[in-house]
Amino acid sequence: MSPSMRFMVTLITVALLACAAADCAAVSSANVSLDSPIYSYLEKLSGMGLITSDIWGIRPFSKAEVARLTLEAERNLPRLDSEAAVMATELVKRLKELVPRETTLRTTGAQPPLFDANPFASARLRYVYLDGVPRSYYRPVHDPGGDGVFGIGSGLRPDNPYPSPVQQRGIEGTPLLEGNEGIRYRAGHNGQLQFSGEWYVASYATALLEPLLLSREGDVLLNKGYLKLGSGALELEVGRDADWIGPGNRTAITLSNNPRNLDQVKLSSPEPIRLKYLGDLKYTLIVSRLDYTVTDGQERQPWFYAVKLAAKPLETLEIGFNLGRQQGGTGVNNTLHYWVNGLLGGTNSDNSNSVAGIDLRWRIPWLRNTILYGEFSGEDTAAFWPIVESYVAGIYIPNLTVDGKNELRFEYYLGNSILSTNGTFPEGYMYRGMNLGPFEGGASQQLFWRYAHYFSPRSNLSLDYIHSERGNLGRVKVNSQGDFDPNGVMQAVERANAVRAAWNFPLYGDFDLGLLYGWEHIDNFNLVGGVTQTNQLFKVDLAYRY
Repeated sequence: MSPSMRFMVTLITVALLACAAADCAAVSSANVSLDSPIYSYLEKLSGMGLITSDIWGIRPFSKAEVARLTLEAERNLPRLDSEAAVMATELVKRLKELVPRETTLRTTGAQPPLFDANPFASARLRYVYLDGVPRSYYRPVHDPGGDGVFGIGSGLRPDNPYPSPVQQRGIEGTPLLEGNEGIRYRAGHNGQLQFSGEWYVASYATALLEPLLLSREGDVLLNKGYLKLGSGALELEVGRDADWIGPGNRTAITLSNNPRNLDQVKLSSPEPIRLKYLGDLKYTLIVSRLDYTVTDGQERQPWFYAVKLAAKPLETLEIGFNLGRQQGGTGVNNTLHYWVNGLLGGTNSDNSNSVAGIDLRWRIPWLRNTILYGEFSGEDTAAFWPIVESYVAGIYIPNLTVDGKNELRFEYYLGNSILSTNGTFPEGYMYRGMNLGPFEGGASQQLFWRYAHYFSPRSNLSLDYIHSERGNLGRVKVNSQGDFDPNGVMQAVERANAVRAAWNFPLYGDFDLGLLYGWEHIDNFNLVGGVTQTNQLFKVDLAYRY
């Protein structure tokens, strides 16, 4: 049995066990937006050692899960000394303010009303001024083949005998503003308004609607909209929502909030399942259908599914297994033989393209609860092991000072030369022109540093430095249009350096104001030697309970 099939069987087994192990205190609730400060609050509390049952490889969190983790942190507050306890107490208080319904129900054990509604649960008004040009990821790259594992050895994949390179595609989105759920801003002034409403049926069902208005386009979009049934260990979600698979803070290889939110059916456990010998577990299974595309004259509209199983056998260690796959649909062989071969893990006679791998997250209590995390993914397999490797690795130091108000993060990303490319699906691992996983695209690498200081949970300052490189992997000769040409000019190495500063603070009542300025300089823009590009971005967010 192939790794992916074993993974599916394991997931189904976990789901069945979840039904038997369901928490009677669980309540259906809406999901928390992936760019909400709630995640930084919870990660800070985890970094103080107050939360030990958190699992970060599957996001978004439900509000019920946020309440559970918040109350866990509150119970453990006596562990801290006086300096750190001040910050932790303020974080707990703020989290309880942001999820009052779920916190109250979990604290009191009361039954929720049969019908309940919060038609104005959150809102955000955004202004963006952009002086810049996004990168194009259109680029031929050389695939040498002959892969080893972790860069060691060779021969797990045959040497590539073909002189023609593979084709990278896709676009960056908005410079200096990654992870924006596929919303791209044009040069000049941009405005955006979004708000969400929530409706509940007892503890069994939740509905959410989040429309979004873009001023430059004049379009009203349904950014999110879904119905959720169940809670705790077993939940069914149908609709449009954002997803994140992986432990990274800035980058995920399998699935992230880089592209537009998928229309999906999702089966998951919003709260962890406690199993003997295995500890806490979470799982998610997402099924969607990507857009119709025509690339190089080939029509495609594949199905997409993503699977994730995360286990926490120790309070300090999280292990995850993930899979993202395009399969079947318009323009490919949809016979049973090809579908079965694709489901069994990929052969030369299937109709799929997949990314799969493992990830780890380790909290080190004796090192001020410093957190190390990493994701290892491959676009192919040799026997059971993923090859054609890409990586995310990070370190998060939540307590740079003993009061918990200063923190430091470093994250590194390396995308394989052929990450997100595929012969069966020539558009690549994309949705609406944007990568389903890393916003940096394939055949690239990036280093990210962030220092942050908390004056209080709602008032904080962060400083970022970002260094990116493209073109140093799989370089080939191209013509003036950027297409492969053995008589052309060798691609230049594109190098970008960027800085950002962000300041968030309370404005009035439940309204917060967020300011961000970013500057970026790029040498050899879009891999063309001697071409430079400077980008600037200024963003203002007025957020209500976001």
